[in-house]
Amino acid sequence: MSSPARKRVLFLCTGNSCRSQMAEGYLRELRGDKYESLSAGANPAGYVNEKAIEVMREVGIDISEQTSKSIREFLPPVGSPPDIIVAVCDTANQNCPVFPGDVQRISMPFDDPYYAEGSEDDVMNEFRRVRDEIRAAIEITF
Repeated sequence: MSSPARKRVLFLCTGNSCRSQMAEGYLRELRGDKYESLSAGANPAGYVNEKAIEVMREVGIDISEQTSKSIREFLPPVGSPPDIIVAVCDTANQNCPVFPGDVQRISMPFDDPYYAEGSEDDVMNEFRRVRDEIRAAIEITF
């Protein structure tokens, strides 16, 4: 159960396997004293991408125990709505259901590193670039 002083922030993307998972890990690490960090997907992949886990581990954050969840888990009567929804992609922002109550919505789109092409180094560098952009956006916003 979250403390009344901590706002619940839900990072939302399409698959809930890369961007929203990295954002959840960063907010928990950087501002966990002020926010409860959560993530979900409009169409969840059912897993957390291994490359996302690896690049977060490089900066000392372990997201390997996080799970891919559906946005529906945060809708009544199943779950309780967050205070803030941060859409990390435009598709999720468009597909986000209407939540009851006063839920603040923030659009914070990032490229999806899942679709990165090239060598293994190229792909990993794309994951790192997106990871670093997510951190910078969280530091500015929260």
